[in-house]
Amino acid sequence: MPDQRNNLNKKNSPNPRMIAFRVLMRVEGECGYSNIALNEALAASAPEPRDRAFITRLVYGVLEKTEYLDHVISSYVKAGSHIEPEVRCILRMAVYQMAFMNTPDSAAVNESVNLAKRLKLFRATGFINGLLRSFIREGRRVRLPDPAKQPEKYLSINYSCPLWLVELWRGNYGNDICEKILGSLEGRPPIFLKVNTLRISTDSLVNMLEAAGIKASALPVIPGCVVIEETGDITALPGFDEGLFHVQDASSQLCCYVASPESGETVYDVCAAPGGKSFSMAELMGGDGRIISCDLHPHRVELIAGGAKRLGLRCIEPTLRDALGECEPECADMVLCDAPCSGLGIIRRKPDIKRKPREEIEGLPELQYRILENSSKLVRCGGRLIYSTCTLNPAENISVMERFLKNHDEFETLPIELPEGIQRAIDEPDWALTLFPHIFNTDGFFISSVRKKD
Repeated sequence: MPDQRNNLNKKNSPNPRMIAFRVLMRVEGECGYSNIALNEALAASAPEPRDRAFITRLVYGVLEKTEYLDHVISSYVKAGSHIEPEVRCILRMAVYQMAFMNTPDSAAVNESVNLAKRLKLFRATGFINGLLRSFIREGRRVRLPDPAKQPEKYLSINYSCPLWLVELWRGNYGNDICEKILGSLEGRPPIFLKVNTLRISTDSLVNMLEAAGIKASALPVIPGCVVIEETGDITALPGFDEGLFHVQDASSQLCCYVASPESGETVYDVCAAPGGKSFSMAELMGGDGRIISCDLHPHRVELIAGGAKRLGLRCIEPTLRDALGECEPECADMVLCDAPCSGLGIIRRKPDIKRKPREEIEGLPELQYRILENSSKLVRCGGRLIYSTCTLNPAENISVMERFLKNHDEFETLPIELPEGIQRAIDEPDWALTLFPHIFNTDGFFISSVRKKD
Protein backbone atom coordinates (compact mmCIF):
# COMPACT_ATOMS: atom_id res chain seq x y z
CA MET A 1 0.00 0.00 0.00
CA PRO A 2 1.44 3.47 -0.91
CA ASP A 3 2.56 5.66 1.96
CA GLN A 4 -0.15 8.30 2.46
CA ARG A 5 1.73 10.29 5.11
CA ASN A 6 3.28 12.86 2.71
CA ASN A 7 -0.09 13.57 1.13
CA LEU A 8 -1.69 13.87 4.57
CA ASN A 9 1.02 16.31 5.74
CA LYS A 10 0.54 18.42 2.61
CA LYS A 11 -3.20 18.48 3.16
CA ASN A 12 -2.82 19.65 6.76
CA SER A 13 -0.01 22.10 6.12
CA PRO A 14 -0.94 25.82 6.18
CA ASN A 15 -1.63 27.47 2.85
CA PRO A 16 1.38 29.71 2.08
CA ARG A 17 -0.68 32.31 0.19
CA MET A 18 -3.14 32.55 3.05
CA ILE A 19 -0.27 33.15 5.49
CA ALA A 20 1.20 35.84 3.23
CA PHE A 21 -2.25 37.43 2.83
CA ARG A 22 -2.81 37.65 6.59
CA VAL A 23 0.63 39.14 7.19
CA LEU A 24 0.10 41.78 4.51
CA MET A 25 -3.35 42.69 5.80
CA ARG A 26 -2.02 42.98 9.33
CA VAL A 27 0.83 45.25 8.23
CA GLU A 28 -1.54 47.46 6.26
CA GLY A 29 -4.25 47.55 8.90
CA GLU A 30 -1.98 48.23 11.84
CA CYS A 31 0.75 50.14 9.97
CA GLY A 32 2.94 47.59 11.72
CA TYR A 33 6.42 46.26 11.17
CA SER A 34 6.46 43.58 8.49
CA ASN A 35 9.35 41.64 10.05
CA ILE A 36 7.48 41.25 13.33
CA ALA A 37 4.20 40.27 11.66
CA LEU A 38 5.96 37.82 9.35
CA ASN A 39 8.09 36.22 12.05
CA GLU A 40 5.06 35.72 14.29
CA ALA A 41 3.05 34.18 11.45
CA LEU A 42 5.87 31.83 10.46
CA ALA A 43 6.38 30.77 14.07
CA ALA A 44 2.68 30.05 14.50
CA SER A 45 2.23 28.11 11.23
CA ALA A 46 5.66 26.42 10.97
CA PRO A 47 5.61 25.97 7.18
CA GLU A 48 8.08 23.77 5.33
CA PRO A 49 11.34 25.50 4.28
CA ARG A 50 10.23 25.87 0.66
CA ASP A 51 6.90 27.43 1.66
CA ARG A 52 8.64 29.61 4.22
CA ALA A 53 10.90 31.04 1.52
CA PHE A 54 7.90 31.57 -0.79
CA ILE A 55 5.93 33.41 1.92
CA THR A 56 8.87 35.60 2.88
CA ARG A 57 9.62 36.62 -0.68
CA LEU A 58 5.96 37.28 -1.46
CA VAL A 59 5.37 39.44 1.62
CA TYR A 60 8.46 41.58 1.24
CA GLY A 61 8.04 41.76 -2.53
CA VAL A 62 4.47 43.04 -2.35
CA LEU A 63 5.46 45.64 0.26
CA GLU A 64 8.44 46.75 -1.80
CA LYS A 65 6.46 47.05 -5.06
CA THR A 66 3.11 48.37 -3.77
CA GLU A 67 2.90 51.48 -5.97
CA TYR A 68 3.88 49.51 -9.06
CA LEU A 69 1.38 46.74 -8.36
CA ASP A 70 -1.44 49.20 -7.67
CA HIS A 71 -0.68 50.94 -10.95
CA VAL A 72 -1.00 47.63 -12.80
CA ILE A 73 -4.29 46.85 -11.06
CA SER A 74 -5.74 50.30 -11.74
CA SER A 75 -4.95 49.88 -15.44
CA TYR A 76 -7.66 47.19 -15.65
CA VAL A 77 -10.50 48.84 -13.74
CA LYS A 78 -12.64 51.87 -14.42
CA ALA A 79 -11.39 55.15 -12.96
CA GLY A 80 -12.86 55.75 -9.53
CA SER A 81 -13.76 52.11 -8.97
CA HIS A 82 -13.58 50.94 -5.37
CA ILE A 83 -11.70 47.73 -4.60
CA GLU A 84 -12.03 46.19 -1.15
CA PRO A 85 -8.71 46.04 0.75
CA GLU A 86 -8.83 42.22 0.91
CA VAL A 87 -9.42 41.94 -2.83
CA ARG A 88 -6.68 44.44 -3.60
CA CYS A 89 -4.26 42.45 -1.44
CA ILE A 90 -5.06 39.22 -3.33
CA LEU A 91 -4.53 41.03 -6.64
CA ARG A 92 -1.22 42.54 -5.50
CA MET A 93 0.00 39.09 -4.53
CA ALA A 94 -1.07 37.58 -7.85
CA VAL A 95 0.45 40.30 -10.02
CA TYR A 96 3.70 40.15 -8.03
CA GLN A 97 3.92 36.38 -8.53
CA MET A 98 3.44 36.70 -12.28
CA ALA A 99 5.66 39.75 -12.76
CA PHE A 100 8.53 39.01 -10.39
CA MET A 101 8.44 35.39 -9.19
CA ASN A 102 7.96 33.45 -12.44
CA THR A 103 4.92 31.74 -10.99
CA PRO A 104 2.97 30.08 -13.85
CA ASP A 105 0.04 32.27 -14.89
CA SER A 106 -2.49 29.49 -14.37
CA ALA A 107 -1.25 28.82 -10.83
CA ALA A 108 -1.28 32.52 -9.90
CA VAL A 109 -4.84 32.96 -11.18
CA ASN A 110 -6.30 29.74 -9.82
CA GLU A 111 -4.71 30.07 -6.40
CA SER A 112 -5.88 33.68 -6.13
CA VAL A 113 -9.46 32.71 -6.93
CA ASN A 114 -9.25 29.83 -4.44
CA LEU A 115 -7.88 32.18 -1.80
CA ALA A 116 -10.83 34.52 -2.33
CA LYS A 117 -13.20 31.57 -1.89
CA ARG A 118 -11.51 30.51 1.35
CA LEU A 119 -11.96 34.08 2.59
CA LYS A 120 -15.64 33.90 1.55
CA LEU A 121 -15.14 36.71 -0.98
CA PHE A 122 -17.35 34.85 -3.44
CA ARG A 123 -18.64 37.93 -5.27
CA ALA A 124 -15.06 39.01 -6.01
CA THR A 125 -13.89 35.77 -7.61
CA GLY A 126 -15.09 36.68 -11.10
CA PHE A 127 -13.53 40.12 -10.85
CA ILE A 128 -10.18 38.69 -9.70
CA ASN A 129 -10.20 36.05 -12.42
CA GLY A 130 -11.13 38.53 -15.15
CA LEU A 131 -8.58 41.17 -14.18
CA LEU A 132 -5.69 38.72 -13.94
CA ARG A 133 -6.57 37.08 -17.26
CA SER A 134 -6.71 40.52 -18.90
CA PHE A 135 -3.21 41.18 -17.57
CA ILE A 136 -2.06 37.89 -19.10
CA ARG A 137 -3.71 38.61 -22.46
CA GLU A 138 -1.92 41.98 -22.57
CA GLY A 139 1.38 40.15 -22.24
CA ARG A 140 1.83 41.53 -18.70
CA ARG A 141 2.54 44.87 -20.32
CA VAL A 142 2.72 47.85 -17.97
CA ARG A 143 2.27 51.38 -19.25
CA LEU A 144 4.14 53.84 -17.06
CA PRO A 145 3.46 57.59 -16.99
CA ASP A 146 5.50 59.73 -19.39
CA PRO A 147 8.63 60.79 -17.44
CA ALA A 148 8.76 64.05 -19.42
CA LYS A 149 5.16 65.01 -18.62
CA GLN A 150 4.71 63.43 -15.19
CA PRO A 151 8.23 62.95 -13.78
CA GLU A 152 7.24 62.52 -10.14
CA LYS A 153 4.42 60.10 -10.86
CA TYR A 154 6.70 58.14 -13.16
CA LEU A 155 9.40 57.87 -10.48
CA SER A 156 6.85 56.93 -7.84
CA ILE A 157 5.48 54.03 -9.87
CA ASN A 158 8.70 52.88 -11.53
CA TYR A 159 10.55 52.70 -8.20
CA SER A 160 7.47 51.90 -6.06
CA CYS A 161 7.91 54.81 -3.69
CA PRO A 162 5.13 56.99 -2.22
CA LEU A 163 4.53 60.11 -4.30
CA TRP A 164 5.03 62.45 -1.35
CA LEU A 165 8.50 61.06 -0.74
CA VAL A 166 9.45 61.43 -4.41
CA GLU A 167 8.22 65.03 -4.26
CA LEU A 168 10.28 65.68 -1.11
CA TRP A 169 13.53 64.31 -2.57
CA ARG A 170 13.07 65.75 -6.04
CA GLY A 171 12.13 69.15 -4.64
CA ASN A 172 15.13 69.31 -2.32
CA TYR A 173 17.87 67.46 -4.20
CA GLY A 174 16.83 67.62 -7.87
CA ASN A 175 15.69 64.94 -10.30
CA ASP A 176 19.07 63.27 -10.83
CA ILE A 177 19.88 62.69 -7.15
CA CYS A 178 16.26 61.76 -6.42
CA GLU A 179 16.29 59.01 -9.04
CA LYS A 180 19.64 57.73 -7.82
CA ILE A 181 18.35 57.57 -4.24
CA LEU A 182 15.32 55.62 -5.46
CA GLY A 183 17.52 53.26 -7.45
CA SER A 184 19.70 52.62 -4.40
CA LEU A 185 16.72 51.36 -2.41
CA GLU A 186 16.57 48.15 -4.46
CA GLY A 187 18.71 45.17 -3.56
CA ARG A 188 20.46 44.22 -0.35
CA PRO A 189 22.53 46.88 1.42
CA PRO A 190 26.10 46.11 2.48
CA ILE A 191 27.01 45.19 6.04
CA PHE A 192 29.73 47.31 7.61
CA LEU A 193 31.76 46.40 10.66
CA LYS A 194 33.68 48.76 12.91
CA VAL A 195 36.94 47.13 14.00
CA ASN A 196 37.68 47.28 17.71
CA THR A 197 41.15 48.70 17.19
CA LEU A 198 41.87 48.35 20.91
CA ARG A 199 41.96 44.58 20.39
CA ILE A 200 42.83 43.90 16.74
CA SER A 201 44.05 45.68 13.62
CA THR A 202 41.83 46.14 10.57
CA ASP A 203 44.05 43.94 8.40
CA SER A 204 44.08 41.17 10.98
CA LEU A 205 40.28 41.14 11.25
CA VAL A 206 39.92 41.07 7.46
CA ASN A 207 42.33 38.14 7.28
CA MET A 208 40.46 36.29 10.04
CA LEU A 209 37.13 36.72 8.25
CA GLU A 210 38.58 35.72 4.88
CA ALA A 211 40.06 32.58 6.43
CA ALA A 212 36.57 31.66 7.62
CA GLY A 213 35.19 32.03 4.09
CA ILE A 214 33.66 35.48 4.64
CA LYS A 215 34.31 37.97 1.85
CA ALA A 216 35.65 41.05 3.64
CA SER A 217 37.55 44.20 2.71
CA ALA A 218 38.66 47.38 4.41
CA LEU A 219 37.05 50.67 3.38
CA PRO A 220 40.08 52.93 2.90
CA VAL A 221 38.28 56.26 3.38
CA ILE A 222 37.21 55.45 6.96
CA PRO A 223 39.81 53.99 9.34
CA GLY A 224 38.70 50.75 10.98
CA CYS A 225 35.76 50.22 8.63
CA VAL A 226 35.25 46.79 7.03
CA VAL A 227 32.55 45.73 4.57
CA ILE A 228 31.46 42.09 4.42
CA GLU A 229 29.33 40.10 1.97
CA GLU A 230 27.31 36.91 1.93
CA THR A 231 27.06 36.33 5.63
CA GLY A 232 24.33 34.99 7.87
CA ASP A 233 24.12 35.40 11.62
CA ILE A 234 26.53 38.17 12.63
CA THR A 235 26.92 36.76 16.13
CA ALA A 236 28.30 33.54 14.63
CA LEU A 237 31.17 35.33 12.86
CA PRO A 238 34.69 34.72 14.16
CA GLY A 239 35.73 37.47 16.52
CA PHE A 240 32.23 38.48 17.60
CA ASP A 241 32.28 36.81 21.00
CA GLU A 242 35.81 38.12 21.55
CA GLY A 243 34.58 41.70 20.97
CA LEU A 244 36.76 42.34 17.93
CA PHE A 245 34.08 44.36 16.09
CA HIS A 246 30.56 45.69 16.14
CA VAL A 247 28.10 46.27 13.30
CA GLN A 248 27.83 49.93 12.29
CA ASP A 249 27.07 51.53 8.94
CA ALA A 250 29.92 53.43 7.32
CA SER A 251 27.93 56.68 7.51
CA SER A 252 27.62 56.38 11.27
CA GLN A 253 31.32 55.52 11.54
CA LEU A 254 32.15 58.63 9.52
CA CYS A 255 30.05 60.69 11.95
CA CYS A 256 32.26 59.49 14.81
CA TYR A 257 35.37 60.23 12.77
CA VAL A 258 34.10 63.77 12.14
CA ALA A 259 33.31 64.23 15.84
CA SER A 260 37.00 63.45 16.58
CA PRO A 261 36.75 62.70 20.30
CA GLU A 262 40.16 62.89 21.94
CA SER A 263 41.78 60.78 24.62
CA GLY A 264 40.79 61.90 28.12
CA GLU A 265 37.74 63.92 27.05
CA THR A 266 34.26 63.78 28.56
CA VAL A 267 31.70 62.98 25.87
CA TYR A 268 27.92 62.78 25.97
CA ASP A 269 26.07 60.58 23.47
CA VAL A 270 22.56 61.80 24.26
CA CYS A 271 20.51 59.39 22.10
CA ALA A 272 22.93 56.50 22.09
CA ALA A 273 21.16 53.13 21.85
CA PRO A 274 22.04 50.58 20.67
CA GLY A 275 25.47 52.12 21.25
CA GLY A 276 27.41 51.94 17.97
CA LYS A 277 28.57 55.55 18.01
CA SER A 278 29.57 55.35 21.67
CA PHE A 279 31.62 52.23 20.93
CA SER A 280 33.39 53.83 17.96
CA MET A 281 34.16 57.01 19.88
CA ALA A 282 35.55 55.00 22.80
CA GLU A 283 37.91 53.23 20.40
CA LEU A 284 38.94 56.53 18.80
CA MET A 285 39.73 57.81 22.30
CA GLY A 286 41.92 54.79 22.98
CA GLY A 287 39.57 53.76 25.77
CA ASP A 288 40.74 56.76 27.83
CA GLY A 289 38.12 59.26 29.02
CA ARG A 290 34.39 59.20 29.78
CA ILE A 291 31.49 58.55 27.45
CA ILE A 292 28.11 59.04 29.07
CA SER A 293 25.96 56.94 26.77
CA CYS A 294 22.29 57.77 27.27
CA ASP A 295 18.87 56.46 26.35
CA LEU A 296 15.30 56.96 27.52
CA HIS A 297 14.38 53.27 27.84
CA PRO A 298 15.92 50.81 30.34
CA HIS A 299 16.04 47.86 27.91
CA ARG A 300 17.94 50.00 25.40
CA VAL A 301 20.39 51.10 28.08
CA GLU A 302 20.98 47.39 28.73
CA LEU A 303 21.81 46.96 25.02
CA ILE A 304 24.50 49.61 25.35
CA ALA A 305 25.88 48.01 28.51
CA GLY A 306 25.97 44.56 26.90
CA GLY A 307 27.78 45.83 23.81
CA ALA A 308 30.31 47.81 25.83
CA LYS A 309 31.05 44.76 28.00
CA ARG A 310 31.55 42.48 24.98
CA LEU A 311 33.93 45.02 23.41
CA GLY A 312 35.77 45.66 26.69
CA LEU A 313 35.08 49.42 26.62
CA ARG A 314 35.18 50.41 30.27
CA CYS A 315 35.09 54.15 29.60
CA ILE A 316 31.43 53.92 28.52
CA GLU A 317 28.84 54.74 31.19
CA PRO A 318 25.40 53.49 30.09
CA THR A 319 22.89 55.94 31.54
CA LEU A 320 19.10 56.14 31.73
CA ARG A 321 18.30 59.71 30.70
CA ASP A 322 15.65 61.70 28.88
CA ALA A 323 17.28 63.87 26.20
CA LEU A 324 14.74 66.58 27.09
CA GLY A 325 15.29 66.29 30.84
CA GLU A 326 17.45 68.28 33.22
CA CYS A 327 21.18 68.06 32.68
CA GLU A 328 24.44 69.04 34.27
CA PRO A 329 25.43 72.24 32.43
CA GLU A 330 28.80 72.82 30.73
CA CYS A 331 30.33 69.49 31.70
CA ALA A 332 31.24 67.97 28.34
CA ASP A 333 34.08 68.49 25.88
CA MET A 334 31.89 67.11 23.14
CA VAL A 335 28.21 66.21 22.77
CA LEU A 336 26.87 63.97 20.04
CA CYS A 337 23.17 64.53 19.40
CA ASP A 338 22.02 61.85 16.98
CA ALA A 339 18.37 62.78 17.16
CA PRO A 340 15.29 60.60 16.60
CA CYS A 341 14.28 61.06 12.97
CA SER A 342 12.09 59.80 10.14
CA GLY A 343 14.79 57.32 9.03
CA LEU A 344 14.41 58.16 5.34
CA GLY A 345 18.10 57.37 4.86
CA ILE A 346 17.74 53.73 5.93
CA ILE A 347 14.69 52.64 3.92
CA ARG A 348 16.66 49.92 2.14
CA ARG A 349 17.32 48.35 5.57
CA LYS A 350 13.83 49.05 6.93
CA PRO A 351 11.45 49.22 3.95
CA ASP A 352 8.43 49.69 6.23
CA ILE A 353 9.58 53.29 6.75
CA LYS A 354 8.30 54.37 3.36
CA ARG A 355 4.83 53.11 4.27
CA LYS A 356 4.50 55.58 7.12
CA PRO A 357 2.11 58.47 6.47
CA ARG A 358 3.74 61.82 5.76
CA GLU A 359 2.01 63.37 8.78
CA GLU A 360 4.16 61.26 11.11
CA ILE A 361 7.33 63.15 10.22
CA GLU A 362 5.95 66.68 10.20
CA GLY A 363 6.38 67.19 13.93
CA LEU A 364 9.90 65.77 14.10
CA PRO A 365 11.90 68.98 13.40
CA GLU A 366 10.40 70.62 16.48
CA LEU A 367 11.30 67.62 18.67
CA GLN A 368 14.78 67.50 17.16
CA TYR A 369 15.33 71.19 17.82
CA ARG A 370 14.26 70.84 21.45
CA ILE A 371 16.63 67.88 21.96
CA LEU A 372 19.48 69.77 20.27
CA GLU A 373 18.86 72.90 22.32
CA ASN A 374 18.72 70.96 25.59
CA SER A 375 21.82 68.96 24.68
CA SER A 376 23.75 72.18 23.98
CA LYS A 377 23.57 73.02 27.69
CA LEU A 378 25.99 70.17 28.36
CA VAL A 379 28.75 71.69 26.21
CA ARG A 380 31.53 73.56 27.99
CA CYS A 381 33.12 76.68 26.52
CA GLY A 382 35.34 75.63 23.63
CA GLY A 383 33.54 72.29 23.36
CA ARG A 384 31.91 70.80 20.27
CA LEU A 385 28.32 69.89 19.47
CA ILE A 386 27.59 67.37 16.71
CA TYR A 387 24.04 67.06 15.37
CA SER A 388 23.27 64.09 13.13
CA THR A 389 20.39 62.04 11.75
CA CYS A 390 19.91 59.00 9.51
CA THR A 391 17.39 60.75 7.31
CA LEU A 392 17.36 62.54 3.96
CA ASN A 393 15.09 65.49 4.69
CA PRO A 394 16.52 69.03 4.96
CA ALA A 395 13.70 70.03 7.31
CA GLU A 396 15.07 67.54 9.86
CA ASN A 397 18.70 68.20 9.03
CA ILE A 398 20.29 71.49 8.10
CA SER A 399 17.17 73.53 8.91
CA VAL A 400 17.26 72.34 12.52
CA MET A 401 20.90 73.39 12.94
CA GLU A 402 20.35 76.71 11.14
CA ARG A 403 17.50 77.50 13.51
CA PHE A 404 19.73 76.61 16.46
CA LEU A 405 22.55 78.86 15.27
CA LYS A 406 20.13 81.72 14.71
CA ASN A 407 18.90 81.49 18.30
CA HIS A 408 22.24 80.70 20.00
CA ASP A 409 25.00 83.14 19.19
CA GLU A 410 27.19 81.51 21.86
CA PHE A 411 27.85 78.82 19.26
CA GLU A 412 29.76 79.15 15.99
CA THR A 413 30.07 76.84 13.01
CA LEU A 414 32.96 74.37 12.91
CA PRO A 415 34.12 73.21 9.45
CA ILE A 416 34.03 69.46 8.93
CA GLU A 417 37.36 67.95 7.90
CA LEU A 418 36.48 65.24 5.41
CA PRO A 419 38.68 62.19 4.91
CA GLU A 420 40.40 62.02 1.55
CA GLY A 421 38.02 60.47 -0.96
CA ILE A 422 34.81 61.81 0.63
CA GLN A 423 33.18 64.63 -1.31
CA ARG A 424 29.92 66.52 -0.97
CA ALA A 425 27.18 65.66 -3.45
CA ILE A 426 25.14 68.82 -2.93
CA ASP A 427 25.85 72.47 -2.28
CA GLU A 428 25.96 72.88 1.51
CA PRO A 429 28.06 74.81 4.06
CA ASP A 430 31.41 73.42 5.19
CA TRP A 431 30.02 72.64 8.65
CA ALA A 432 27.41 70.24 7.24
CA LEU A 433 27.58 66.98 5.29
CA THR A 434 24.82 64.95 3.64
CA LEU A 435 25.66 61.38 2.63
CA PHE A 436 23.66 59.63 -0.08
CA PRO A 437 23.36 55.84 -0.55
CA HIS A 438 24.16 55.92 -4.25
CA ILE A 439 27.61 57.47 -3.77
CA PHE A 440 29.50 55.35 -1.21
CA ASN A 441 26.77 52.73 -0.68
CA THR A 442 26.27 54.00 2.87
CA ASP A 443 22.97 54.81 4.51
CA GLY A 444 21.56 58.25 3.89
CA PHE A 445 22.93 60.41 6.69
CA PHE A 446 23.42 64.00 7.85
CA ILE A 447 26.21 65.41 10.04
CA SER A 448 26.75 68.97 11.28
CA SER A 449 29.31 70.49 13.62
CA VAL A 450 29.37 73.62 15.81
CA ARG A 451 31.54 74.91 18.64
CA LYS A 452 30.72 76.80 21.83
CA LYS A 453 32.69 80.02 21.91
CA ASP A 454 35.30 80.53 24.64
